[in-house]
Amino acid sequence: MSSLTLVKKQADFILKTPLLRQLCLPAAKIFTYLSGYRQLGLKLDDLLIEENPAMQKAISRLPVEESYARNYRIITAHQLAVSIDVLPESKSIKAHEDTPYLTPYILEAEAELAEKYALNNSVVSK
Repeated sequence: MSSLTLVKKQADFILKTPLLRQLCLPAAKIFTYLSGYRQLGLKLDDLLIEENPAMQKAISRLPVEESYARNYRIITAHQLAVSIDVLPESKSIKAHEDTPYLTPYILEAEAELAEKYALNNSVVSK
């Protein structure tokens, strides 16, 4: 199972390596555009799978306003998908608006779960 912590480490490595950065960034921008989630009004963090303990903890830590905004974006995207439509260009999410609002909470929750696992499985020796 991949965690967001591992993905972040890999992304940091790619961004630090000039050759990988030149190859991956344009491809990532094209993939992001073609995926179409912004035309449905979603942000990248709205696409993450919710069915794991770290994600559940992170969602519960979101501020109320951000949680309501997230639910509204998801409901709007479902409605657009059912009606086979997309938002007008003026209402779709722009690249500068697609900020990771949930990622810091997920990384924090994963670190806590890793620490809990390490403490629960520690062996005391004399």
